[in-house]
Amino acid sequence: MKKHIARQAAVYLILIAAAVFALYPVVYSFFLSVMKPEEASAFPPSIVPHSFNPANFIDVFGIVPIAAFIGNTFLVSGIVMIGQLITASLAAYAFAKMDFKGKGFIFSLFVASMMVPWEVTMIPNYLTVRSLNWLDTYQGLTVPFLATAFGTFLLRQFFLQLPKELYEAARMDGCGHIRYFLLHVLPLSRPAIGTLAVYSFLNTYNSYLWPLLITNSEMMRTVQIGISMLEFQESTSWNLVFAGITLVILPSLLLLIFGLKQLVRGMSAGALKG
Repeated sequence: MKKHIARQAAVYLILIAAAVFALYPVVYSFFLSVMKPEEASAFPPSIVPHSFNPANFIDVFGIVPIAAFIGNTFLVSGIVMIGQLITASLAAYAFAKMDFKGKGFIFSLFVASMMVPWEVTMIPNYLTVRSLNWLDTYQGLTVPFLATAFGTFLLRQFFLQLPKELYEAARMDGCGHIRYFLLHVLPLSRPAIGTLAVYSFLNTYNSYLWPLLITNSEMMRTVQIGISMLEFQESTSWNLVFAGITLVILPSLLLLIFGLKQLVRGMSAGALKG
């Protein structure tokens, strides 16, 4: 019994130490964001702030239009999230509950596309967006990402777990595919849908390369690009840079904290059946 308690205590200590190492960069960013310029630039750096200067956050809004960057990012992330939920849920239902010729082959193509690196498709996507005159537009930021093979795969795996008896009973009551999908499948699939929503939003919120590639005007920039505007060649106030980073981190961090349970539940449920 004592050995079991000691072993369990050792495991918890290791987990706590790992959590501290993982969280400290985020916590240190918060510390730097409230330091004064001379303290943030000091060497060796201070581990904890010796001063509290919340005016850094106000200064960030005066240097760059951070509110516009955050608004753009939320808009783009929200559109991509809704688009992926619609397209992935419809495609997943077709692969899970409907019979049509070539279904297995088409689904194999969906899964195979997950193995293609983003860098391979980036240039063709850019050329397509440019030919449509979508550079520096919300269409260019969102349309290439409205469909997702990962989301289709995740929701299909979850839909396969729904009992066939439920579908047969619904058919006996005169329920067609659309009605069954809207009134039965979607309500029962909230864990998987919530998982895809959180994953899609955070993935788009944190994207850097694509917005950098297709946006030119300052008012179309997203937060990941806008933060770099706080760095200057002559001198950089690291307290202001990290104040901006903190403002950017907070929305995604809060979403991850409140959606973590849903994320884990959805990933676990979707992995139970192939």
